[in-house]
Amino acid sequence: MKSTELKDMSIEEMTKQLDELKDELFRLRFQHAAGQLENTARLKAVKKDIARVKTYMRAAELAAQA
Repeated sequence: MKSTELKDMSIEEMTKQLDELKDELFRLRFQHAAGQLENTARLKAVKKDIARVKTYMRAAELAAQA
């Protein structure tokens, strides 16, 4: 996920995206624990995407307050 995509999203869309990313992270962790995960770099990428979404959500909240 790119930051330009997030800039165009609403809070509701970001919340939905965050839920999807958290679900994907859960599935990846489960696969990793079972020894079935082939691309372990995807774990790091999903974690970064989650952080990126949370950052943009917080920025939007602060902008709405100001």
